[in-house]
Amino acid sequence: MKKEKLQAAYQNIDFLKSREARTIRIISEYLEPEKRLEELNIFHTVVFFGSARIKSNKKSGYTNKYYWAAEEFAYRLAGWSGELEKHGGKGFYITTGGGPGIMEAANRGANRAGAKTIGLNISIPFEQQPNKYITPELNFEFHYFFMRKLWFLYHAKALIVFPGGFGTLDELFETLTMLQTRKIEKGNIPILLYDKEYWQDLINFKKLIEYNLISPKDLNLFYYFNDLDDGLNYLKPRLEKFINKVNHGLVKV
Repeated sequence: MKKEKLQAAYQNIDFLKSREARTIRIISEYLEPEKRLEELNIFHTVVFFGSARIKSNKKSGYTNKYYWAAEEFAYRLAGWSGELEKHGGKGFYITTGGGPGIMEAANRGANRAGAKTIGLNISIPFEQQPNKYITPELNFEFHYFFMRKLWFLYHAKALIVFPGGFGTLDELFETLTMLQTRKIEKGNIPILLYDKEYWQDLINFKKLIEYNLISPKDLNLFYYFNDLDDGLNYLKPRLEKFINKVNHGLVKV
């Protein structure tokens, strides 16, 4: 009688999906992206954050201007990255959360420039489906938000933040906290906030200073821009500095 072949533990899908295997799943979401990015020689990114709910069409209201601003800014940055590489410098990859809205816009702009572009998707019940502009081999899927956040910042040399809701605010403030507390050892990577009026109307940073909850110098952790040329002029020298200075975002432990 032929004996049934036993199944190795790592082949047991029910086990891998169980509570007991959570540590394995977490480690997998660290090691698999690291392996893939290293194999593709990707060590520098510029990350775009912003709402998944902003649409490209005029029916979405006045917020569609943010979609096209993000698309154009990503297009210009990706084109400049290509020029850096042509002249022997180090380029970078436009990276987003991989979904619709501002994420789609930034991936779309990089794609229009002929550049490869990264999407770090998250498994959630609504809103999040990978957009079609992500380079297939750079399309990642995460279950754990905190592992996705690690990969947003691991190779990031700059963050571009467009208007958004809870998710965008979470990503922005967590990064500001890490910079404020010097947990990102590569230094104060540039953080650019698009549409000064929106951000100042939404968040009263001066009130935080007034109540002595942050220091006045903490406002230097980010830069407002309304004009794309202004954003590029501010970002380019700082971005080149970090690209030439640092090859990894966070210290491996």
